[in-house]
Amino acid sequence: MRIAVAGGTGTVGRHVVDVVRQRGHEPVILSRSAGVDLVAGTGLADALVGVDAVIDVASTQTLSDAESRAFFGAVTRNLLEAEAAAGVGHHVALSIISVDLAPYGYYAGKVLQEELIVRGPVPWTILRAAQFHEFGAQLLRRMRFGPFVVVPRMKSQPVAAREVAERLVDLATAAPVGRVRDLAGPRVERMVEMVRRSAAAEGVRALVVEVPIPGAYGRAMRDGTMLASPGADLGRQTFAELIGAGG
Repeated sequence: MRIAVAGGTGTVGRHVVDVVRQRGHEPVILSRSAGVDLVAGTGLADALVGVDAVIDVASTQTLSDAESRAFFGAVTRNLLEAEAAAGVGHHVALSIISVDLAPYGYYAGKVLQEELIVRGPVPWTILRAAQFHEFGAQLLRRMRFGPFVVVPRMKSQPVAAREVAERLVDLATAAPVGRVRDLAGPRVERMVEMVRRSAAAEGVRALVVEVPIPGAYGRAMRDGTMLASPGADLGRQTFAELIGAGG
């Protein structure tokens, strides 16, 4: 199969591309570095020639409702339009567990993404997953201010990005089935502890401070809304095992 990966150079996208190759398929990376602008839609028509399925793991860094909706709205509309024109038979998207229960900030764009896919012209599959184990290290870099790292008070059930990638490729090489069971990690973690352990593993000396985010968005982070619901699939690797393995 020829499988295009939107955001194929990102945290999970790199794993998706690797798994696609390992399983004997041909990956097509849809990213600016490969000459494709997902937001503008340029380069998509040529890139999707002969593609059988698209896996969308494109992402952006924002906490703004408007910015997130603008990004995911543009990317999803462009992908679906180009896929329909190219005759792509399967659109697979990565979303977030319980995103519809907390449609604020970054999650606002993911809710829009799902809505567009469901109403769109291409047969689809959506996998909702928990935050990745790698999220702790990402926050360590993004939220460092001098000697401090500011972390939202949050419960998470993180899953290995590699396991998410494997599941996405499983789905892309099968028939479209709509929403599938959520995927989360085997253990519930406090985000502040994930960041502290990431800092220790990377040799970063910083004071990691946990701060409650105000409003409904912050409450959803704290109260377990983002945890796996009954019936979800659970990954194998724990966060501690990833840190112990050196990331």
